[in-house]
Amino acid sequence: MSTLLLVLVVTLGVIVLTPVSDRIRVPQPVLLTIFGLAIALVAPGNPLSFDPALILPVVLPPLLFAATQRTTVTEFREHAGAVFTLAVGLTLATVAVVAVVAHAVGLPWSVAWVLGAIVSPPDPVAATAVARRLRLPHRLVTILEGEGMFNDATALVAYKVAIVAAVTGGISGGQVALELVEAVALGVLAGVVLGVVSRFVLARIHDAYAETTVTVLVPFLAYVGAEHVNGSGVLAVLALGLYLRTYGHDATSSGGWLLGRAVWSYADFLITSLVFTLLGFELVAVIRSTGTGTGTGTDTARLALLVVVTLVVFRAIWIYPAAWLSRVRARRRDLPVPTGWRESTVVAWAGMRGVVTVATAVALPEVVASGEPLPNRAEVVTVALVAVLVTLVVQGLTLTPLTKWLRVGSDVDEAAEVAQLRLRASGAALEQIRDEASTLDEDVRAAALAQYEGYVTAQQSIHQARAGEDEASDRRALELESVLRRASDVERQLVLEARRRGEVSAGSADEVLRDIENRALRDFA
Repeated sequence: MSTLLLVLVVTLGVIVLTPVSDRIRVPQPVLLTIFGLAIALVAPGNPLSFDPALILPVVLPPLLFAATQRTTVTEFREHAGAVFTLAVGLTLATVAVVAVVAHAVGLPWSVAWVLGAIVSPPDPVAATAVARRLRLPHRLVTILEGEGMFNDATALVAYKVAIVAAVTGGISGGQVALELVEAVALGVLAGVVLGVVSRFVLARIHDAYAETTVTVLVPFLAYVGAEHVNGSGVLAVLALGLYLRTYGHDATSSGGWLLGRAVWSYADFLITSLVFTLLGFELVAVIRSTGTGTGTGTDTARLALLVVVTLVVFRAIWIYPAAWLSRVRARRRDLPVPTGWRESTVVAWAGMRGVVTVATAVALPEVVASGEPLPNRAEVVTVALVAVLVTLVVQGLTLTPLTKWLRVGSDVDEAAEVAQLRLRASGAALEQIRDEASTLDEDVRAAALAQYEGYVTAQQSIHQARAGEDEASDRRALELESVLRRASDVERQLVLEARRRGEVSAGSADEVLRDIENRALRDFA
């Protein structure tokens, strides 16, 4: 099978399996990993291999930046304790525990620490895919996403230090402390500085395509720039993304914001899908190399089993006491109880390894400073990839039934919340227009009032038609959606026909179509 044909097959698999995963209620990363494994087993050789030098700087910046655009600093501040406990405390503890287990099995300490750093960070993609589909509590989704972002930074800093020790043959405690301080301080500084510069540039462009180009470019600049000065590229991207998410919106045009959201949503989907699919190819390549004598068999399998069990068990051992302590502190301060035992169980089971583990495993250097091969490299890569595969498949396939069985769900009706927020925003705008009414031209005042009064009235009517929880309200909601869809279809067809006949320019037609599609997306959300 040629490389081009294989790429087409992989792309087709992503296209087909993405909607299928939603229908059969299997997390998309899990299904794509299994698909990649199956394709790789029948494909001769390994034509779709990673370039280790490009994995971290190419794959991580867009994934991390896209993740920051789904949350806010305020949400993290509200759950800072839980996120810090998981993203820093649990990650570093996992590094140490896995290193001890690996050394007990026979790995040298230097390589054991590297393995611990590689497998320590869970990936939030599969977990949050399940969480959002099942409408888990918002705080739970925020905690999982926060852990997924910041544990990458913790794990990669630990990975960087462990690699230096393994390649050079040793590193002192002072050097470790210096590496950690430099990585954190310089990484955050680089991200914030680039965020300030980016906001300044965005505020002066006022073009959707140029603005989106800036937001696509700066995560890579942040990562590479921070790494160049010995900072953490991951922390730089996170700091940049959260800064722009918090302070950059008012510097961006409406078109730039819409286009940027679409671009980053697609980039997140495409890169994640391809990485999980290609995971299967890397695993098969390692299995084949083991069969040719470059790795070990029984010892590696035993180590992989012990590491996977350690990851699952130790996460639960850490989370339950931490959650209990947070509940005790909340009750003493008369604060809302953050999580119950059911939610803690979901968090404990949502420890699937993913993109970062794959990237760091495949990016392992092959030789040390003396020119000798890195000891046990094949075993480390094999164990890491097996940990990803087993946790993704086993935990990923069982997370949905577990959350349903525990009846962990959200009480928040997001559709109603969205409708209420729209009404509040439109009402505030209407009040502003009325306050300025005496200073406006009569026609201008009439036009502005008609637009917002009409919108508020329409939203109130839609809300009333959808209100209620009985069968009649469900029927009205479906009927309303059907009517609005038919009306949008008529609008769309009229504009398309006008464009087809040459009655209007393509640009004018596209502008009207954008309005129609935005309204349809809003009405059918």
